[in-house]
Amino acid sequence: MPAATRARWVLVGATSVALVASGCSSDGGGSSSSDSNKTFSYQSSEPQNPLQPANANETGGGRIIQNLFKGLVDYDPSNAKLRMQAAESIDTSDSQTFNVTLKSGWTFHDGTPVTSSSFVDAWNWGATSTNNQINSSWFADIEGYKDVHPESGQPTATKMSGLTVVDDTHFTIKLSGKVSYFEYKLGYIAFSPLPAGFFNDPAGYGQKPVGNGPYQFVSWDHNQQVVTKTFANYQGVDKPKNGGVVFKMYSTAEAAYADLQSNNLDVMDQVPPSALATYKNDLGDRAIDSPQGAIQNLGFTLYQSDWAPPEKALVRQGISMAIDRDTITKTVLQGSRAPASAWVADGVEGYKSGQCGDFCTFNPDKAKQLIAQGGGVPNNKLTITYNADGGHKEWVDAVCNSIRQSTGVECVGDPKPDFKTARAAITGHQIDGMFRTGWVQDYPLNANFLADVYRTGAASNDFGYSNPQFDQLATQADQADSVQGSVTGYQQAEAVLGSGMPAIPLWYYRTNSGYSTNVQNVAFDSFGNPAWTQVEVKG
Repeated sequence: MPAATRARWVLVGATSVALVASGCSSDGGGSSSSDSNKTFSYQSSEPQNPLQPANANETGGGRIIQNLFKGLVDYDPSNAKLRMQAAESIDTSDSQTFNVTLKSGWTFHDGTPVTSSSFVDAWNWGATSTNNQINSSWFADIEGYKDVHPESGQPTATKMSGLTVVDDTHFTIKLSGKVSYFEYKLGYIAFSPLPAGFFNDPAGYGQKPVGNGPYQFVSWDHNQQVVTKTFANYQGVDKPKNGGVVFKMYSTAEAAYADLQSNNLDVMDQVPPSALATYKNDLGDRAIDSPQGAIQNLGFTLYQSDWAPPEKALVRQGISMAIDRDTITKTVLQGSRAPASAWVADGVEGYKSGQCGDFCTFNPDKAKQLIAQGGGVPNNKLTITYNADGGHKEWVDAVCNSIRQSTGVECVGDPKPDFKTARAAITGHQIDGMFRTGWVQDYPLNANFLADVYRTGAASNDFGYSNPQFDQLATQADQADSVQGSVTGYQQAEAVLGSGMPAIPLWYYRTNSGYSTNVQNVAFDSFGNPAWTQVEVKG
């Protein structure tokens, strides 16, 4: 969340559109009574940015925002299918112009109505370059985006020509070209509405957000917790069965797991690698092992002169072949992950095994050969930046050991104290060489793992990767006549990535989590999120 919500960079290390989320039965078989006024706590991380819907592409902020705000659509946690929320309907005959009808009765937490202008004004503000929103490129499909967000210089407009308010409950979206799966994208948090008061004080609202979602903001004790409570007038289809969520910030996954075991934390994001071998015995029926549309990668700083030359693609390919994914996933990760052979997560609609080809196959001899052909690793040393609060040390060390033993290249981990610090270093181009990039789906199509990460200028393209062939194929995929045509087109675009290897696919996630004895009815969806509003707190 992103990401996600999470485009959404994911905190921890650890499917198709019809992916079914599986949770475990509640403690005591679910017979305990529940108290709809009680809150439950969730393992989280300090948001990288203020809590503005267009300004979060990592899970720390994304998961909080997705509970404070609700857009036109979201995804049913039981099967990941699109469902209408604030929208009554979204109609199109050509996949370029979309007519939106809103449901009546929706309000923001301050009591003001949610109208067409709430969406249109929010999207225009989020897209405008001078507002410095990290997710601004999510609006790039809309006609007039380049006027509010030019590649260089100041905007020539503050409104995109493709957005038109008809009345309080009707507006139209015109795209610059066809995008057959555009409705899927509308479930992402960047497309949330904003109340009129936001525009008078965006910075203030970023610290004390006012949304329209199932939970409303109570307080933010930085680096400690964000407290929310149930919004009594919430009009969505997923009305809360609890009194709110407390997002607790942890410096290590081990500390969170200890709190879970002692019932001081109610729901975990992911158990740490050190607990993977034991957590099911530790938690019993409260352990969760369910599918997740997510992948762990290692990214490169292609914007640096050491990694920019074309021949360095050979070096990156060689590094990928020096990583023994099978052994690391079986030993360090206790079989909880599956080795990756593509840049799209297994189970996501459009996943195609083997897209990485031989470059994702462990071959020390070939690895050394490719690294030599590419002129070697700069200074013969690799540094992998990661967040220390996500349980990554064990596998980063194992990856470095594999690279070192296979090629003789020195490799060390570069732990940042927390997710926010790591993300700030990555987006601020303040790191050297390599960094971990865990990605969890924002919408359940392969386009999300590709266009939103590897397209030139995409919000989550932290590598500085730019490939005209990939961009052209992505554009063609967007303009396909059907969602399935787009899926196939993006498979063709994905096949291009191996030639430049901007990121190394490592393995696919599962949600390995658990919950305390204080709660019941806990199940996770394919986005790696609990079905927030369905969690019940025992009375």
